Amino acid sequence: MKQYDVIVIGGGHAGVEAAAISARAGSSTLLITMDPAKIGVMSCNPAIGGLGKGHLVREIDALDGIMGVAADHAGIQYRLLNRSRGAAVQGPRVQSDRKLYRNAVQHLLAQQVNLSVLGAEVSAILTNGQELQGVVLADGSEVRAKAVVLTAGTFLNGIIHLGSEKKSGGRVGDKASEMLANQLRGLGLQVGRLKTGTPPRLDGRTIDWQVLERQDGDENPEMMSFLSER
Repeated sequence: MKQYDVIVIGGGHAGVEAAAISARAGSSTLLITMDPAKIGVMSCNPAIGGLGKGHLVREIDALDGIMGVAADHAGIQYRLLNRSRGAAVQGPRVQSDRKLYRNAVQHLLAQQVNLSVLGAEVSAILTNGQELQGVVLADGSEVRAKAVVLTAGTFLNGIIHLGSEKKSGGRVGDKASEMLANQLRGLGLQVGRLKTGTPPRLDGRTIDWQVLERQDGDENPEMMSFLSER
């Protein structure tokens, strides 16, 4: 049975950063996610940053995080929002190539020492009384650790709404993590959901493009990461 310092559950944006910073701090770290090939998959709106969120990306970057670096590897168009206003309310945003962003995140994780990635579903947190000891996987095997970081995202007891239809799922094509959610309830923890919303798509053939204002990217782009030069 393998023993780690830290186990991170979930391979979304938060899980990636938690696993990377744990490993950089010198802790042997295991990132567990249902499908490692989907680490770094962006949402339906492939943008990093924006008003408010751009500040968060810069703060992650100041802690030597991954998101800003990966965004610059995949950048298509950069815009500094609220450029005419003060620095406190400006928001850097980059539109990214979804495939390049995913590849960049996976490459950065693969280079990180002290970090391993496991494709599996966590069914329960392993405890002994008040002592946390690791996690139990869906196949019944156990992985021990001194600490466990749970990055819930939309997969934990996730539900997908398509019009009036409702079904279990993390995102389209991916199942939700229900066993772990049920165990957390059994431990007396409050369990809710994080909601995302996907707007309806517009058919480009129905849009009069001639009457719309063109929005080009900034001529001198502001990089998302302080480490990026171009």
